[in-house]
Amino acid sequence: MTSRKLQVVSPVPADIDIANSVVPLHISQIAKDLQLNPDHYDLYGKYKAKVLLSVFDELKERQDGYYVVVGGITPTPLGEGKSTTTVGLCQALGAFLDKKVVTTLRQPSQGPTFGIKGGAAGGGYSQVIPMDEFNLHLTGDIHAITAANNLLAAAIDTRIFHENTQKDAALFNRLCPPNKEGNREFNDIMFRRLKKLNITKTKPEDLTPEEVNKFARLDIDPDSITWRRVMDVNDRFLRKITVGQGPDEKGMARETGFDISVASEIMAVLALTTSLSDMRERLRKMVIGNSKSGEPVTADDLGLGGALTVLMKDAINPTLMQTLEGTPVLVHAGPFANIAHGNSSIVADKIALKLVGPGGYVVTEAGFGSDIGTEKFMNIKCRYSGLKPQCAIIVATIRALKMHGGGPLVTAGKPLDRAYVTENVGLVEAGCVNLARHIENTKAYGVNVVVAVNKFSTDTDAEIAAVKNAAVAAGAFDAVLCTHHAHGGKGAVDLGIAVQKACENATQPLKFLYPLDISIKEKIEAIARSYGASGVEYSDQAEKQIEMYTKQGFSGLPICMAKTQYSFSDNASAKGAPSGFVLPIRDVRGSIGAGFIYPLVGTMSTMPGLPTRPCFYDIDVDTETGRVKGLS
Repeated sequence: MTSRKLQVVSPVPADIDIANSVVPLHISQIAKDLQLNPDHYDLYGKYKAKVLLSVFDELKERQDGYYVVVGGITPTPLGEGKSTTTVGLCQALGAFLDKKVVTTLRQPSQGPTFGIKGGAAGGGYSQVIPMDEFNLHLTGDIHAITAANNLLAAAIDTRIFHENTQKDAALFNRLCPPNKEGNREFNDIMFRRLKKLNITKTKPEDLTPEEVNKFARLDIDPDSITWRRVMDVNDRFLRKITVGQGPDEKGMARETGFDISVASEIMAVLALTTSLSDMRERLRKMVIGNSKSGEPVTADDLGLGGALTVLMKDAINPTLMQTLEGTPVLVHAGPFANIAHGNSSIVADKIALKLVGPGGYVVTEAGFGSDIGTEKFMNIKCRYSGLKPQCAIIVATIRALKMHGGGPLVTAGKPLDRAYVTENVGLVEAGCVNLARHIENTKAYGVNVVVAVNKFSTDTDAEIAAVKNAAVAAGAFDAVLCTHHAHGGKGAVDLGIAVQKACENATQPLKFLYPLDISIKEKIEAIARSYGASGVEYSDQAEKQIEMYTKQGFSGLPICMAKTQYSFSDNASAKGAPSGFVLPIRDVRGSIGAGFIYPLVGTMSTMPGLPTRPCFYDIDVDTETGRVKGLS
């Protein structure tokens, strides 16, 4: 594969300065390295291309490469470098170890990019480029999701309005107007609704008044509506709003709110779909609320399944990019890692595994700690994809382990306490209980676990040795020091060798944490036990929702826990490896089209806010060169 030799300098410059110092290869060269011809992709400028799903169909008989997932220990608010490690590992495999490799990553939201977190292209000398394009509009997938989501939101309120202001006959006549020849016809999506209602008639004029009422009226209960509008900006003042206050809406106001776009169920659908037809099926099944009689109301009931698919038909194709060292990257989907499943798309992984072929590597990242991202990767993503990883990486830092060992609070935007920049082996060893639980949980899936110690300049040899010893004692296949942030792929060569050995020695089948044919509560409790909980406590609202989803036939779906990423428990301040706690389930909701039930552990915000000093203060453009400045 084509690779580019990096000229690293010390100290490490700002991420955007490193990204701007490297001229990317034309994306057609990256495609050629993967044996893709121009018929296999659509160009989006010089450095991005959409890879078509037909590639998988052409290569479906080819054996897959090795599949590697990157998770982490429970992080600090600063993050522990999972994206950077993922990219650095792939640079090592491709540019130094001469392996065919593809990185598969989520597309970042613009909300955090302009908020407090910054971008998600990796960091230092392990990045995806062009970094500004990666972190901003990319190829418009998130904008397509926003448009589709909000079209459905508009349809919901409008349908309630029209049903409240028209009698059955008028409503039916407008839904089935006569064509040019004066005849009325049902279209395809209407026939699906008729089938759902067990109405076998094929001509509108043959329906009885009772059947007209059943067909034309969804009778949506406004209090049951779970579908909210979205935008890809952090805006706390849209968390709770009132719609329908205009004089023409005839007093039909209701409270609702906005989520950030990556929290939309349509994003989760994109990430979990396996084909265009599968996406159409998932979009049609999305439940927006219930009728007043308690029946689920879907996007297809509103007549929107096909239109949503049209809006998403280009977004289903993953975007090809490259790392600083010229190795290929497929960027696709970006679901929230706490409220949704936090993994890039199935279609990107499937295409990548065929492109690298036997002996090649596909490395993907799972959001937040392994208790969240890797658990959902295994129990949700791998269930739907049918894929099995051979190796799981757990990224650890001395900084985070010291925090879990009882170190002072780590706060984004504030200087680190002295405990984090001076040697304290005892604090590190105490914090390794967190690492040990992540290793134990991840090994239970039947994969070999490699611990990647992401090195910071203040880490000492004794502290690093303590982590390696603790990792191996807890059952890790290997534990490796990494300096990819400072040195690019060269700093992750040892990790690449360890991953290669782990994949070649993988022998066990994939073992799920729970079967699908047990109850919703039993699945929740299986996950809670993996956190260290001794039991689960359900609110009255949660009990009500579990009963409803069970009655509606959705109890066979996997579980996607929505909880804090900063602790195994519901309490973000409970560090280390807490145990014996009771996990509180405040509410239970469903992403039926995407294909999971998500219990809410405590209060989870789906619309972030902006800090006092957001990242956008530093972001600008050089008006002479057109280059972006200050993006992190």
